Amino acid sequence: MVLGMETPSMGILQYRDRVLAELSNKELKQWFYKEVQPVFQDPFAAFSPLKRIDHYLYETVRNYKLASRKEADAYIDSVLREVGLTLAEVKGRYPNELSGGQAQRVAIARALITKPKLIVADEPVSMLDASLRMSVVNMFRKLKEENQVSVIYITHDLATAYYAGDQVAVMLRGWIVEKGTSEQVLGNPLHPYTQNLKTSIPSVNVSDAWKEKIDLAVVEADEYTRTGCKYAGRCPFVMDKCHNHIPPNFVHEGRAVKCFLYEDPETMAQAALGEVVVT
Repeated sequence: MVLGMETPSMGILQYRDRVLAELSNKELKQWFYKEVQPVFQDPFAAFSPLKRIDHYLYETVRNYKLASRKEADAYIDSVLREVGLTLAEVKGRYPNELSGGQAQRVAIARALITKPKLIVADEPVSMLDASLRMSVVNMFRKLKEENQVSVIYITHDLATAYYAGDQVAVMLRGWIVEKGTSEQVLGNPLHPYTQNLKTSIPSVNVSDAWKEKIDLAVVEADEYTRTGCKYAGRCPFVMDKCHNHIPPNFVHEGRAVKCFLYEDPETMAQAALGEVVVT
């Protein structure tokens, strides 16, 4: 939805004070898609195996009239160098001739060609070897710090989320259940779901061995039809009202939490979880 590919069933999405659903196709193509670019999970699925990898780079330059035919090589090479590659390394090659790390770097370079203000990165390191993951995460941090590019980093990997993000929002079945700084949310989680996410990370310490099994099929069926809190079936702190009432959004210790454990009328913030501002 952030990329304008889906229309929200509730609420609105705004970018630079413009409602995405109200943008014309011309505005989407000429303005929004130039400033907001995606990086997908699987670079080999994003690129056709029948087209040379540099085709996508030249095509993006042409579509947005970013450089003349004579200037295109130098322009593309300068962008590739930002991700640790050169045009000479990728020109004329097909996706299958690149390593996973190289292909993902080209995907990031393609997104950078338009000089975007926002990158939506969907699981950008999940298909990479552990040795390559941090190099890609470092790349996003560099883009943020040196080029002032904002990144929405979508991941199941808490370690890279902690390192890549200033702010973290934890989602459960379409709800944002906790939001705050990386240090707050992942260093000292408040919501029971976030706490269990953190403890689910495997440990080499034998004393930390998991003691319970969960039937995932039953859990998923129950949670999709639940009328109250979506985590009530697994929450160790569940209360009667959790089964029948949707918890509102509260502010506790400087962060937003969607949980009755932190119920306090003076700290309720109904909009705290639902707003993401990109400047």
